[in-house]
This record gives sequence, C-alpha cells and structure tokens, in this order.
Amino acid sequence: MLNSDDLRLFLAVMREGNMLAASRRVGVDHSTVARRITSLEATLGARLFDRSPRGVTPTQAAFALVGHAERIESELLAAVGSVSGRDSEVEGTVRLATPEACASYLVAPHVAALRARHPRLTLELASESRVASLSKREADIAVMLKPPPKGRLVTRKLVDYRLGLYASRDYLASHGEPVVRADLNRHAFISYIEELAGFPEMIALDQILPGAPIGFRSSSSAAQHAAVVAGMGIGVLHIFAAGEDERLVRILPQEIEVWRSYWLVMHADLQRLTRIRATVDFMDEVIRTMRDRL
Repeated sequence: MLNSDDLRLFLAVMREGNMLAASRRVGVDHSTVARRITSLEATLGARLFDRSPRGVTPTQAAFALVGHAERIESELLAAVGSVSGRDSEVEGTVRLATPEACASYLVAPHVAALRARHPRLTLELASESRVASLSKREADIAVMLKPPPKGRLVTRKLVDYRLGLYASRDYLASHGEPVVRADLNRHAFISYIEELAGFPEMIALDQILPGAPIGFRSSSSAAQHAAVVAGMGIGVLHIFAAGEDERLVRILPQEIEVWRSYWLVMHADLQRLTRIRATVDFMDEVIRTMRDRL
C-alpha cells in the first residue's frame, strides 16, 4: 500500500534534486529519506532513482509517478484546508513569487493590511527575475509577465501596467532634456542584463530604441531605478514606481509608453485552500488600490 508520507519524501527528492537537500526541506534525517525511498521502490516494484556518488537521477518510473504524487499531495492539502478553514481563521504560510518591482512597490507596502486582517497568515514574498516553478512548489502563487505554458495551473490577468522613460533632474540639467525621439540617440541608457532576464518582456528598451547605447545593466529593477536617480543615464522604469519619485522626470510622456501585463498563476489544486484564497483576495485589493498609478 502506498504511503502518503513516502510520496511526500519522493516529491521532495524530485524537487530538490538530491536526498540531502530533500531531508532539509522536509525536516527529517538524510538516512530516513534514503530508507523511505527504498521502501517506496520496493512497494512499487520499480527503481525510482539511480544512485551515484554525485547524487540521484530520476528514472522513467519516477517521471511516471510524479504527476500522480502531486495530485495526491494537492488533494491532501485541499482536504486539510477545507476542514480546518471551517472552524478557524485563515492561517499558515503562502509563498508569493513576483517580479521585483511588483514585490517592492505594489505588494510590500500593503502587507501590514494583510497581517491585520489575517494575523495567523504568514506571507513569504519571493522577488524573482526568473520564472518560479509552481510544479516544484517553489511558490504557491506567482505573478508573471506572460501566461505560462498549459498545465495544471489556473491563470488570469491581474492587471495591465505602463513603463516610461525617466532621467534624474541633475542628469537632464547636465545633458539636456530630449524633446523629440531623435534626441535620445545622444544619451546613455540603463537596462537589464539580457541573459539574466527571466522574461523577454522585461527588456522594454529594445522596443523603444533598438540598439540604444547602454552604460549600465542590472538584473535588478530596483538597481536600475537607483542608477537613474544617481544620474547614470536614462532608464525604462515602472510608472507606478518612478511616477512617485520627485527626483525623476519622465521623458517624452506623450510619445513613449510601453504596456505590459501581470498574470496571476497558481496550481489548480491549491486554489481551494483558504490561505490561498485570502492571498489572492489581497492581491486583487492591492490592484484596486493602486490602479490609478498603474
């Protein structure tokens, strides 16, 4: 008979890539993980991992099992959430992965309201420049710049938002303010490190001015914002962040504006959990509050 605890350990090994990391994730001894995986293999009559001094490699049997194990895991989580949610307040931990600007300027400034409403709910906010893997449970909910490939995911558009060109007042005083698009060719720009951008949509400068001279690159939108403030050059910044910064001036606002979208994504079987629903409601409320600035 399959044991749900053994399946939980199996999923931890699949997600972490080795038994030592899996043991840390689930909080049990490494030898216990190895023993329980061996027991699960005996129950199934199939080898799940090839062992070597370098770690473990999933077999075809492991890949065949993982989808079933995830569905069992999700059903157990949903069952616990459904029952416990009837007699107690919202509680537990939710990990929300969002792009950095969304985390810093939209979510974090409002988390006190979430805490006041649900004091036993802990929000873990993962500021990511890459795509968080929901299937590996790196996050419970993710905000992405485009819908993910089809799978056991629930996806909906959260909101559209705008990007614009900005420079510091000191930079413009020294270098002059562009009054037509052609003037931009005389300036240095700030942008992303392309190979570290999790989404192609992050690199909006190519859409505005292909081949623009770059004086500074960063994988961090906050670092780019700081570099623009410091007078390094002109940057494409989120209007919901830069528009509130009095040190910055928006350039060619009537001519240059880039639209992007945030998409809210979660694993299909988690959407019934009370803590997940509470977090999704919180995100919707944040967007309603901030909509005029987006």
